[in-house]
Amino acid sequence: MTGLDRLPLTDPATLLRYRDGVYAIDLLTAAVAEFRIFDALRERPGTLAEICERFGWDERPADALLTLCLANGYLDCDGDGVFSPTTTALEHLCEGSPWDLTPYYGSLRDRAVVQDFVRVLKTGRPAHWAGLDEASDDWHGSMLSEDFARAFTAAMDCRGVFLGKKLADAVSDVLAGARRLLDIGGGSGVYSCALAANAPQIEATVLEQTPVDAIAREKIAQRRLADRVRVETGDMFRDGWPVGCDLHLFSNVMHDWGKAEILALLRRSRETLAPGGKVLVHEAFLDPDKRGPLPVAEYSCILAHSTQGRCYAWSEMEGFLAEAGFRSLGYRPTGGDRGVVVGE
Repeated sequence: MTGLDRLPLTDPATLLRYRDGVYAIDLLTAAVAEFRIFDALRERPGTLAEICERFGWDERPADALLTLCLANGYLDCDGDGVFSPTTTALEHLCEGSPWDLTPYYGSLRDRAVVQDFVRVLKTGRPAHWAGLDEASDDWHGSMLSEDFARAFTAAMDCRGVFLGKKLADAVSDVLAGARRLLDIGGGSGVYSCALAANAPQIEATVLEQTPVDAIAREKIAQRRLADRVRVETGDMFRDGWPVGCDLHLFSNVMHDWGKAEILALLRRSRETLAPGGKVLVHEAFLDPDKRGPLPVAEYSCILAHSTQGRCYAWSEMEGFLAEAGFRSLGYRPTGGDRGVVVGE
Protein backbone atom coordinates (compact mmCIF):
# COMPACT_ATOMS: atom_id res chain seq x y z
CA MET A 1 0.00 0.00 0.00
CA THR A 2 3.05 2.23 -0.71
CA GLY A 3 3.83 2.96 2.92
CA LEU A 4 0.34 3.90 4.02
CA ASP A 5 -0.20 0.74 6.03
CA ARG A 6 3.17 0.62 7.80
CA LEU A 7 5.66 2.92 9.51
CA PRO A 8 9.33 3.45 8.63
CA LEU A 9 12.03 2.01 10.86
CA THR A 10 13.20 5.52 11.78
CA ASP A 11 11.40 8.66 12.94
CA PRO A 12 11.59 11.66 10.55
CA ALA A 13 10.64 14.18 13.26
CA THR A 14 13.91 16.13 13.15
CA LEU A 15 13.70 16.45 9.36
CA LEU A 16 10.14 17.75 9.61
CA ARG A 17 11.19 20.23 12.32
CA TYR A 18 14.02 21.73 10.26
CA ARG A 19 11.65 22.49 7.42
CA ASP A 20 8.66 23.52 9.56
CA GLY A 21 10.65 25.93 11.73
CA VAL A 22 12.60 27.65 8.98
CA TYR A 23 10.88 31.05 9.45
CA ALA A 24 11.15 31.22 13.24
CA ILE A 25 14.52 32.99 13.13
CA ASP A 26 13.12 35.69 10.86
CA LEU A 27 10.15 36.43 13.11
CA LEU A 28 12.39 36.61 16.17
CA THR A 29 14.81 38.87 14.29
CA ALA A 30 11.98 41.26 13.36
CA ALA A 31 10.90 41.39 17.00
CA VAL A 32 14.41 42.03 18.29
CA ALA A 33 15.99 44.22 15.61
CA GLU A 34 13.01 46.18 14.28
CA PHE A 35 10.73 46.53 17.32
CA ARG A 36 13.03 46.00 20.35
CA ILE A 37 10.15 44.13 21.97
CA PHE A 38 12.12 42.96 24.99
CA ASP A 39 13.26 46.47 25.87
CA ALA A 40 9.66 47.65 25.58
CA LEU A 41 8.30 44.86 27.78
CA ARG A 42 11.06 45.40 30.33
CA GLU A 43 9.77 48.93 30.76
CA ARG A 44 6.10 48.01 30.64
CA PRO A 45 4.83 44.41 30.54
CA GLY A 46 1.51 43.87 28.77
CA THR A 47 -1.19 41.53 27.55
CA LEU A 48 -1.48 40.43 23.93
CA ALA A 49 -4.07 43.14 23.30
CA GLU A 50 -1.95 45.82 24.98
CA ILE A 51 1.17 44.78 23.06
CA CYS A 52 -0.74 44.90 19.77
CA GLU A 53 -2.01 48.38 20.58
CA ARG A 54 1.45 49.63 21.59
CA PHE A 55 3.21 48.39 18.45
CA GLY A 56 0.32 48.67 16.00
CA TRP A 57 0.33 44.92 15.40
CA ASP A 58 -2.35 42.54 14.19
CA GLU A 59 -3.30 39.95 16.80
CA ARG A 60 -2.79 36.85 14.63
CA PRO A 61 0.95 37.20 13.86
CA ALA A 62 1.54 38.80 17.27
CA ASP A 63 0.11 35.68 18.91
CA ALA A 64 2.54 33.53 16.90
CA LEU A 65 5.45 35.76 17.98
CA LEU A 66 4.58 35.77 21.68
CA THR A 67 4.03 32.01 21.59
CA LEU A 68 7.48 31.55 20.02
CA CYS A 69 9.07 33.69 22.74
CA LEU A 70 7.13 31.92 25.48
CA ALA A 71 8.09 28.47 24.20
CA ASN A 72 11.76 29.50 24.03
CA GLY A 73 11.77 30.91 27.55
CA TYR A 74 12.37 34.50 26.44
CA LEU A 75 9.02 35.71 27.79
CA ASP A 76 6.91 34.68 30.75
CA CYS A 77 3.15 35.07 31.09
CA ASP A 78 1.31 35.39 34.38
CA GLY A 79 -2.21 34.31 35.30
CA ASP A 80 -3.63 37.56 33.97
CA GLY A 81 -2.08 37.05 30.53
CA VAL A 82 0.62 39.71 31.06
CA PHE A 83 3.88 39.07 29.20
CA SER A 84 7.26 40.12 30.62
CA PRO A 85 10.89 39.30 29.74
CA THR A 86 12.64 36.41 31.47
CA THR A 87 16.17 36.62 32.84
CA THR A 88 17.44 35.18 29.56
CA ALA A 89 15.89 38.06 27.61
CA LEU A 90 16.96 40.68 30.15
CA GLU A 91 20.56 39.52 29.89
CA HIS A 92 20.81 38.81 26.17
CA LEU A 93 18.09 40.76 24.33
CA CYS A 94 17.88 44.08 26.17
CA GLU A 95 19.92 47.25 25.74
CA GLY A 96 22.34 48.05 28.53
CA SER A 97 23.25 44.47 29.39
CA PRO A 98 26.92 43.58 28.86
CA TRP A 99 25.73 40.39 27.15
CA ASP A 100 23.20 42.03 24.82
CA LEU A 101 22.99 40.12 21.52
CA THR A 102 20.65 42.53 19.78
CA PRO A 103 23.34 43.71 17.31
CA TYR A 104 23.95 40.06 16.40
CA TYR A 105 20.34 39.82 15.28
CA GLY A 106 20.48 43.29 13.78
CA SER A 107 22.93 41.97 11.19
CA LEU A 108 20.04 39.91 9.79
CA ARG A 109 17.57 42.78 9.72
CA ASP A 110 17.59 43.19 5.92
CA ARG A 111 16.69 39.58 5.16
CA ALA A 112 13.63 39.52 2.92
CA VAL A 113 11.53 37.37 5.24
CA VAL A 114 12.40 39.59 8.22
CA GLN A 115 11.00 42.57 6.36
CA ASP A 116 8.00 40.45 5.35
CA PHE A 117 7.32 39.87 9.04
CA VAL A 118 7.51 43.58 9.79
CA ARG A 119 4.68 44.10 7.30
CA VAL A 120 2.74 41.04 8.42
CA LEU A 121 2.84 42.14 12.06
CA LYS A 122 1.59 45.59 11.14
CA THR A 123 -1.13 44.54 8.70
CA GLY A 124 -2.08 40.93 9.47
CA ARG A 125 -2.04 40.22 5.75
CA PRO A 126 0.01 37.19 4.67
CA ALA A 127 3.11 37.75 2.58
CA HIS A 128 3.92 36.05 -0.71
CA TRP A 129 5.19 32.47 -0.50
CA ALA A 130 8.99 32.18 -0.56
CA GLY A 131 10.21 31.97 -4.14
CA LEU A 132 7.35 34.01 -5.55
CA ASP A 133 7.88 37.61 -6.55
CA GLU A 134 6.32 40.51 -4.65
CA ALA A 135 3.54 40.89 -7.21
CA SER A 136 2.33 37.33 -6.71
CA ASP A 137 -0.67 36.28 -4.69
CA ASP A 138 -0.27 34.96 -1.18
CA TRP A 139 -0.33 31.19 -0.63
CA HIS A 140 -4.13 30.95 -0.89
CA GLY A 141 -4.22 32.68 -4.25
CA SER A 142 -1.16 30.87 -5.52
CA MET A 143 -2.89 27.51 -4.98
CA LEU A 144 -5.15 28.37 -7.93
CA SER A 145 -2.11 28.20 -10.21
CA GLU A 146 -1.53 24.68 -11.51
CA ASP A 147 2.28 24.83 -11.40
CA PHE A 148 2.38 26.13 -7.82
CA ALA A 149 -0.44 23.83 -6.69
CA ARG A 150 1.31 20.78 -8.12
CA ALA A 151 4.63 21.58 -6.40
CA PHE A 152 3.03 22.47 -3.07
CA THR A 153 0.68 19.47 -3.08
CA ALA A 154 3.63 17.17 -3.74
CA ALA A 155 5.42 18.66 -0.74
CA MET A 156 2.45 18.04 1.54
CA ASP A 157 1.79 14.60 0.07
CA CYS A 158 5.22 13.16 0.87
CA ARG A 159 5.00 14.02 4.59
CA GLY A 160 1.43 12.70 4.67
CA VAL A 161 2.54 9.11 4.06
CA PHE A 162 4.15 9.03 7.53
CA LEU A 163 1.72 11.40 9.26
CA GLY A 164 -1.30 9.64 7.77
CA LYS A 165 -0.31 6.26 9.14
CA LYS A 166 0.34 7.80 12.58
CA LEU A 167 -3.10 9.40 12.45
CA ALA A 168 -4.76 6.14 11.46
CA ASP A 169 -3.13 4.33 14.37
CA ALA A 170 -4.18 7.01 16.85
CA VAL A 171 -7.86 6.87 15.86
CA SER A 172 -8.22 3.18 15.06
CA ASP A 173 -11.21 2.93 17.41
CA VAL A 174 -12.96 5.79 15.62
CA LEU A 175 -12.24 4.28 12.22
CA ALA A 176 -13.66 0.94 13.30
CA GLY A 177 -17.12 2.49 13.60
CA ALA A 178 -16.99 4.53 10.39
CA ARG A 179 -18.11 3.69 6.87
CA ARG A 180 -18.16 6.95 4.88
CA LEU A 181 -15.41 9.51 5.23
CA LEU A 182 -15.39 13.08 3.88
CA ASP A 183 -11.91 14.63 3.72
CA ILE A 184 -12.45 18.40 3.52
CA GLY A 185 -9.67 20.31 1.77
CA GLY A 186 -7.89 16.99 1.53
CA GLY A 187 -5.09 17.98 -0.86
CA SER A 188 -3.61 14.95 -2.61
CA GLY A 189 -5.95 12.64 -0.70
CA VAL A 190 -3.03 11.06 1.15
CA TYR A 191 -4.82 11.15 4.52
CA SER A 192 -8.00 9.62 3.08
CA CYS A 193 -5.86 6.94 1.48
CA ALA A 194 -4.03 6.30 4.75
CA LEU A 195 -7.26 5.93 6.72
CA ALA A 196 -8.78 3.72 4.02
CA ALA A 197 -5.63 1.58 3.87
CA ASN A 198 -5.90 0.93 7.59
CA ALA A 199 -9.70 0.52 7.76
CA PRO A 200 -10.80 -1.56 4.76
CA GLN A 201 -14.52 -0.94 5.29
CA ILE A 202 -14.16 2.83 4.76
CA GLU A 203 -15.08 4.57 1.52
CA ALA A 204 -13.80 8.13 1.28
CA THR A 205 -14.49 11.31 -0.65
CA VAL A 206 -11.90 14.06 -0.96
CA LEU A 207 -13.38 17.55 -1.38
CA GLU A 208 -10.91 19.77 -3.24
CA GLN A 209 -10.96 22.74 -5.57
CA THR A 210 -9.42 22.98 -9.03
CA PRO A 211 -6.58 22.37 -9.88
CA VAL A 212 -5.79 20.27 -6.79
CA ASP A 213 -8.73 17.95 -7.52
CA ALA A 214 -7.03 16.59 -10.64
CA ILE A 215 -3.74 16.14 -8.77
CA ALA A 216 -5.59 14.18 -6.07
CA ARG A 217 -7.16 11.86 -8.64
CA GLU A 218 -3.71 11.10 -10.05
CA LYS A 219 -2.20 10.35 -6.65
CA ILE A 220 -5.12 8.19 -5.54
CA ALA A 221 -4.92 6.18 -8.76
CA GLN A 222 -1.16 5.71 -8.29
CA ARG A 223 -1.91 4.30 -4.82
CA ARG A 224 -4.46 1.90 -6.35
CA LEU A 225 -7.24 3.15 -4.11
CA ALA A 226 -9.48 4.80 -6.72
CA ASP A 227 -12.16 2.16 -6.10
CA ARG A 228 -12.56 3.35 -2.48
CA VAL A 229 -11.36 6.96 -2.50
CA ARG A 230 -13.01 9.39 -4.92
CA VAL A 231 -12.63 13.12 -5.45
CA GLU A 232 -15.41 15.69 -5.58
CA THR A 233 -14.56 19.11 -6.98
CA GLY A 234 -15.61 22.05 -4.88
CA ASP A 235 -14.62 25.03 -2.77
CA MET A 236 -15.07 24.00 0.86
CA PHE A 237 -16.37 27.46 1.81
CA ARG A 238 -18.73 28.10 -1.12
CA ASP A 239 -19.87 24.82 -2.63
CA GLY A 240 -22.11 22.08 -1.26
CA TRP A 241 -20.68 19.14 0.66
CA PRO A 242 -21.68 15.50 0.28
CA VAL A 243 -24.19 14.70 3.02
CA GLY A 244 -24.62 11.61 5.16
CA CYS A 245 -20.96 10.79 5.85
CA ASP A 246 -20.35 9.50 9.36
CA LEU A 247 -16.77 10.79 9.65
CA HIS A 248 -15.31 14.16 8.63
CA LEU A 249 -11.59 14.86 8.45
CA PHE A 250 -9.83 18.22 8.51
CA SER A 251 -6.13 17.43 8.20
CA ASN A 252 -3.74 20.39 8.20
CA VAL A 253 -6.59 22.67 7.13
CA MET A 254 -7.48 24.79 10.16
CA HIS A 255 -3.99 26.21 10.63
CA ASP A 256 -4.37 28.12 7.35
CA TRP A 257 -7.34 30.15 8.63
CA GLY A 258 -8.62 32.43 11.37
CA LYS A 259 -11.35 31.71 13.89
CA ALA A 260 -14.21 32.92 11.67
CA GLU A 261 -13.26 30.56 8.84
CA ILE A 262 -12.66 27.65 11.23
CA LEU A 263 -16.11 28.11 12.78
CA ALA A 264 -17.68 28.33 9.33
CA LEU A 265 -16.11 24.99 8.36
CA LEU A 266 -17.06 23.28 11.62
CA ARG A 267 -20.65 24.51 11.39
CA ARG A 268 -20.91 23.12 7.86
CA SER A 269 -19.54 19.87 9.17
CA ARG A 270 -22.14 19.82 11.95
CA GLU A 271 -24.92 20.43 9.42
CA THR A 272 -23.87 17.73 6.93
CA LEU A 273 -22.61 14.90 9.16
CA ALA A 274 -24.84 11.88 9.65
CA PRO A 275 -26.50 11.69 13.10
CA GLY A 276 -23.94 10.52 15.63
CA GLY A 277 -21.09 11.29 13.23
CA LYS A 278 -17.60 12.26 14.33
CA VAL A 279 -15.05 14.83 13.19
CA LEU A 280 -11.25 14.56 13.25
CA VAL A 281 -9.19 17.77 13.37
CA HIS A 282 -5.59 16.77 12.66
CA GLU A 283 -3.01 19.51 13.19
CA ALA A 284 0.25 20.58 14.77
CA PHE A 285 -1.24 21.68 18.09
CA LEU A 286 0.16 23.81 20.87
CA ASP A 287 -0.29 22.90 24.52
CA PRO A 288 -3.11 24.76 26.31
CA ASP A 289 -0.66 27.15 28.04
CA LYS A 290 1.14 27.80 24.71
CA ARG A 291 4.53 27.20 26.32
CA GLY A 292 5.20 24.44 23.83
CA PRO A 293 5.91 22.25 22.09
CA LEU A 294 8.70 24.44 20.72
CA PRO A 295 8.65 22.81 17.23
CA VAL A 296 4.96 23.72 16.91
CA ALA A 297 5.60 27.31 18.06
CA GLU A 298 8.31 27.50 15.38
CA TYR A 299 6.03 26.00 12.74
CA SER A 300 3.41 28.63 13.53
CA CYS A 301 5.80 31.29 12.22
CA ILE A 302 5.66 30.11 8.60
CA LEU A 303 1.87 29.95 8.84
CA ALA A 304 1.69 33.48 10.25
CA HIS A 305 3.89 34.64 7.37
CA SER A 306 2.27 32.95 4.38
CA THR A 307 -1.31 32.03 5.31
CA GLN A 308 -4.26 33.59 7.09
CA GLY A 309 -3.77 31.31 10.09
CA ARG A 310 -1.38 30.08 12.76
CA CYS A 311 -1.02 27.06 15.03
CA TYR A 312 -3.71 26.70 17.69
CA ALA A 313 -3.69 25.07 21.09
CA TRP A 314 -5.71 21.86 21.14
CA SER A 315 -7.82 23.45 23.86
CA GLU A 316 -8.60 26.33 21.49
CA MET A 317 -9.80 23.81 18.91
CA GLU A 318 -11.99 22.13 21.52
CA GLY A 319 -13.52 25.56 22.14
CA PHE A 320 -14.18 26.05 18.42
CA LEU A 321 -15.80 22.61 18.25
CA ALA A 322 -18.07 23.42 21.19
CA GLU A 323 -19.06 26.74 19.63
CA ALA A 324 -20.01 24.90 16.43
CA GLY A 325 -22.17 22.35 18.25
CA PHE A 326 -19.78 19.43 18.83
CA ARG A 327 -18.77 17.61 21.98
CA SER A 328 -15.04 17.00 22.24
CA LEU A 329 -13.85 13.46 22.83
CA GLY A 330 -10.38 14.72 23.64
CA TYR A 331 -6.95 15.27 22.19
CA ARG A 332 -4.61 12.48 21.06
CA PRO A 333 -0.97 12.88 19.96
CA THR A 334 -0.15 11.22 16.65
CA GLY A 335 3.36 11.75 15.23
CA GLY A 336 5.73 14.35 13.83
CA ASP A 337 4.63 16.90 16.47
CA ARG A 338 1.03 16.51 15.27
CA GLY A 339 -2.12 15.43 17.06
CA VAL A 340 -5.85 15.05 16.58
CA VAL A 341 -8.89 16.41 18.38
CA VAL A 342 -11.93 14.15 18.05
CA GLY A 343 -15.44 15.60 18.21
CA GLU A 344 -18.93 14.17 17.87
